[in-house]
Amino acid sequence: MKFIVSSSYLLKQLQVLGGVINNSNTLPILDNFLFELNNNKLTVSASDLETTMSAVLEVDSESEGNVAVPAKLLLDTLKTFPEQPLTFVIENNNTIEISSNHGKYALAYADGAEFPNSVELADASSTTILGDILATAISKTIFASGNDDLRPVMSGIFFQFSPENLTFVATDAHKLVKYQRNDVTASQVAEFIMPKKPLNLLKGILAGSESDVTIDYNESNAKFTFDNIELVCRLIDGKYPNYEAVIPKENPNKLTIDRSQFFGSVRRVSIFSNKTTHQIRLKIAGAELNISAEDIDYSNKAEERLTCDYQGDDMEIGFNSRFLNEMLNNLASDNVSLEMSLPNRAGILTPVDGLDEGEHVTMLVMPVMLNN
Repeated sequence: MKFIVSSSYLLKQLQVLGGVINNSNTLPILDNFLFELNNNKLTVSASDLETTMSAVLEVDSESEGNVAVPAKLLLDTLKTFPEQPLTFVIENNNTIEISSNHGKYALAYADGAEFPNSVELADASSTTILGDILATAISKTIFASGNDDLRPVMSGIFFQFSPENLTFVATDAHKLVKYQRNDVTASQVAEFIMPKKPLNLLKGILAGSESDVTIDYNESNAKFTFDNIELVCRLIDGKYPNYEAVIPKENPNKLTIDRSQFFGSVRRVSIFSNKTTHQIRLKIAGAELNISAEDIDYSNKAEERLTCDYQGDDMEIGFNSRFLNEMLNNLASDNVSLEMSLPNRAGILTPVDGLDEGEHVTMLVMPVMLNN
């Protein structure tokens, strides 16, 4: 088995796949890339049992075969090469020899048959979405998902497909983000919960991508196919909480304010807040927003006044500044609106401008009790 491939082309593809491999694996075979050669097509796969990702590379070869090559060793070697053709030859003494312009490098390989087989999706439904839209949907929501092992359904993103729109939701019970696209639809209604790790990989690869991504999914797995890459992952099992029920419908008090000014204020004032509760207080009266925080233990306090556009009754409401900061940082609009009903009901943060047509973002943040 022998093939010739460009060093930088191979490195670029392997770095994408390398994100799948865990730092410590229970099965030693998972520390490898699986190379499957079929004449001039080389399929490289990486897996952590939950997620498997493979890429098809064009190489120069006339042979066939499959081997498992140590991932870290190969990546570290490839990073040091300038652009040049590399020749890979599988020797009989269980080593794979790489020849470059200046030398030869031999590394031990494992039997490709030991590598776990990728899952075939039975009875799968399918939908197609532009890569950049999917990457945006992930980055707009993933920060709001939880890390609680006791509630695994909340540690992923909820995909909700229908013939009207696609909806992506993430929540950790303190904050919730719902991202909706009305300009992309699916052929039938479907719901599934995607784990974080494959989503972070997809977000990194697809940002700014113009290619279409085909999503196939059934009860237990989802498969994303685009360009020369295929990613199959196991879905999170369980029922997603009814998020629509927690979004308050009647919000008579509406505050509209410049996002960067509000974000800057919250960020500054939150430095002075209590280190455990991160509580900041918003006091709204007329066209003035007063943002304050106090850490009684250390006698630190801060207060800022901003002008805003406000319709509603004067009110005082407390929020966890970390959640507010994350949300404001994640939005890209010039102005945001914060809708509230009562100091003990969730506030709804939405961008006023800067959205594509058919794009809707709703962020919900739970208030904290103010200790007067």
